Amino acid sequence: MAYEISDACISCGECAKQCPVSCIKPGDGKYDIEGSDCIECGTCASVCPVDAPYSN
Repeated sequence: MAYEISDACISCGECAKQCPVSCIKPGDGKYDIEGSDCIECGTCASVCPVDAPYSN
């Protein structure tokens, strides 16, 4: 299952900078992951300072 980003996101952008397929974009108050493009690598979760990305 693709990763998602919870409301804990502080919009720091680290996940988007590190995503190898560039599927993370700024959204309304938090970043969003385009699920169909996510390769489920977990990079976003490993760099997030607040553990917002999670595997669904």
